[in-house]
Amino acid sequence: MRGIPSFKRLRLKIWRRCTLLLLLLWAACWMLVSALLFLLHRSVFSERCTDEKSHRILARLCLDYSSGTLTGDLCEDLCVAQKLVYKHCLYYDRGKKVIQADWRGQPIILKSKKEIFSSYQHLGMLEEVETQDITETELLLMVALEVKNVLGLELSNNTMGPLWTRKKGPSWKAQVASMWSLLQQEEYIYFSLLQDFSKHVLRIIGSCGHFYAVEYLTAGHAWHKTLFPLENVVGPSLAGHRSRVRAIVDIALSFLDMVQHFDNDFSHRLHLCDIKPENFAIRHDLTVVAIDVDMAFFEPKMRDILEQNCTGDEDCNFFDCFSKCNLKIRKCGAQRANNNLQVICDKIFRRWFSPNLRGPLVSFPLQPQLQKAVQECAEPGHVDAAGHQRTLKSLSELYHLLRVTQRELQRAE
Repeated sequence: MRGIPSFKRLRLKIWRRCTLLLLLLWAACWMLVSALLFLLHRSVFSERCTDEKSHRILARLCLDYSSGTLTGDLCEDLCVAQKLVYKHCLYYDRGKKVIQADWRGQPIILKSKKEIFSSYQHLGMLEEVETQDITETELLLMVALEVKNVLGLELSNNTMGPLWTRKKGPSWKAQVASMWSLLQQEEYIYFSLLQDFSKHVLRIIGSCGHFYAVEYLTAGHAWHKTLFPLENVVGPSLAGHRSRVRAIVDIALSFLDMVQHFDNDFSHRLHLCDIKPENFAIRHDLTVVAIDVDMAFFEPKMRDILEQNCTGDEDCNFFDCFSKCNLKIRKCGAQRANNNLQVICDKIFRRWFSPNLRGPLVSFPLQPQLQKAVQECAEPGHVDAAGHQRTLKSLSELYHLLRVTQRELQRAE
């Protein structure tokens, strides 16, 4: 009879081991399936970025140029004079191609939303009438309609200069076709329209067909200890703690300038719905530059995006932009509930103004004040006058604290 309890204990032990093995096997299978799904996801939505593929893309671009299908002010340097030279591929993402090149000794970035020129929607008017018969007024009207379609903005003819500056000539048809491919790329329109109005967007250098070139700046990275590679901006002298803190304060002030600028200096507020270090860069003068505006929207377009059917607030989230769900009518509010400043405080400033910056370079009472101001700024707001006033208060307080910090650092030098 004594053997029976021992047998039960043995059976229980075996059962536990079998259960543990089954759990381990299930976990291994789950990890394997997750890895396969991740690889499948990457293969579906992105491509491998290779030199061979990039050379092939640019060779096809030049073939279309030589046949008279497309044109642009950089085509000659790229395809004939060899003054625009390929360096390496930066990334491919869901069709978008981003390539680094060297133009007359200057590093630049070539971008296109699609790989092949013929992939863009063709302008039917080019086939229906003789190209030379299309008047400048008709072209400007088409540009205005396309801008309204893409950005939701109604622009007058006298504001179309940055988007259409070409004159009639032998390659007029190729010019119009190339222009039309560029106008189908939201980012190109943003950069072109804002060239003369904002120091916080990339400068466009030129174009060839559906590819446009912008200035080369090193993007930020979430994993970088200072979010932005400061040594690449103003040199290795920033290795010291004092220099790093001073640069971070200057960049933070530039972020605040950008927020003010995007909120108030255009005909409509510009909303940034994908705020992360990778979408910004820093010029040598420590100016913050938005280098990826695929998820930026002026107020009219933002309202169209947010105003959707809903069953709860979570249905009203669009990346970093969100509104509130009106449960009575089951509709998201058209007005954004948060704002650019709140997201920048949450995703950028929190990383900077933390206790690890506390030290002799910043007065002891000031650092906790900055931390508290950033914490309050990062909290989601409300769509009302009180929420707007709170945002203005946060902006003013952060400006004041950063300016005081800036002066203290200058006195410590």
